[in-house]
Amino acid sequence: MQTLTQALKQFVRDEDGVTAIEYGLIAALIAVVILVSVQTIGTKLNSVFSWIGAELPQK
Repeated sequence: MQTLTQALKQFVRDEDGVTAIEYGLIAALIAVVILVSVQTIGTKLNSVFSWIGAELPQK
């Protein structure tokens, strides 16, 4: 029982797992921001090219 208590105390004091989880959450947040940004820019860029194509003279 004493080794279980010591293992539990060591687990609570160990912060390596917490740091890895925090880095994982930060990376996931950055990925979401990049995806949203690329999608928004792509939509706006598509509308700009459509406008340019409409303004060009037809032969």
